[in-house]
This record gives sequence, C-alpha cells and structure tokens, in this order.
Amino acid sequence: MARTLSERMRAHEQQKAKLAEAEARLKLDERRQRTRRLVEAGALVEKTGLLDLDSNALYGALLSLRDGADDKTQVEKWTALGGRTFDREAKARDEGKEPVLLTFSAPLAKDATTALRKVGFRYSKVMQHWEGLARFDEASTLAKAHGGTARRIGNTTGLPGGSATAEAAE
Repeated sequence: MARTLSERMRAHEQQKAKLAEAEARLKLDERRQRTRRLVEAGALVEKTGLLDLDSNALYGALLSLRDGADDKTQVEKWTALGGRTFDREAKARDEGKEPVLLTFSAPLAKDATTALRKVGFRYSKVMQHWEGLARFDEASTLAKAHGGTARRIGNTTGLPGGSATAEAAE
C-alpha cells in the first residue's frame, strides 16, 4: 500500500522531532556531567585549603599545575599522593564505625527519617529496619531519640561475611 506524500512528510517530521529530542537530552547530560565535574573540582580546591587565596593567586597556582600535567611521572606521583590522602581521610572518617541496625515500633516522621539518612542510614523495606555504618553510641542515642533501639551486627564467625547479631548493652 503506497503511503501518501502527507503521511511520509508527517513521519519525517516525527523522526526529526525525535532526533532533536535525543540531541537535547544528550546536551543536557553533557552539561550535567560538566557541572558535576566543576563542583567536584571546586570541592577539591576547598579541601586543599587553596580556596582562601584570592582569584589571581589561585589561578596562578592552577596554571603552575598545568605545566606538570603533561609529565606522566608527575601525574603518577599526584595520583598516588591523592589516593593515599583519600584513603587516610576515609579511614579517619570511618574509625570506630561498625554495622548497626535500628528498629522502631512505629513508622517514623519525615524529620526522623531525614535525620537517619543524613548520618548514613538507609531503610530496608524487606527487613523493615534501618541499617548503616555508625559509631554505636551515636546510633543508639539517635534511635532512642526517635523511640527505637539499636543493635550491633558483629562478625563472630571469624569468616568474612559472617553475620551474627549482638544486642546492645543498655
């Protein structure tokens, strides 16, 4: 069955619209990725303590780094130093944290769930509890503030992935 000219033109316009929509989506994704990378770069500048420099000094410091960016050995040194520093900061941040379960007898108010998520807990719909890595005393205090209890999850089997539970000492 032969398609009429108007049907073919309509199909062509639809294809053009789909292509334009896909192109707009791609540009939006690229812009979001660029924005994310710029925010991450700004956070790293702040983390290094260089954010307090005036704009000219900061720009000059970054320009001096650009000269070393072409040197593969220098980039490898920077990568190693950055990796070690990130690891050290992560260990310091997570020091004293352990797996903790929080249980509540009733559904929580929105402000309580927001507080739990801010400190790194997530809700398990399957198990009907909150779980996360935290310092036990802080987690216990937070749970009690919202009418719940905290339990430690210990690895008493001695094997990786062991999951014996231990009730918190009150």
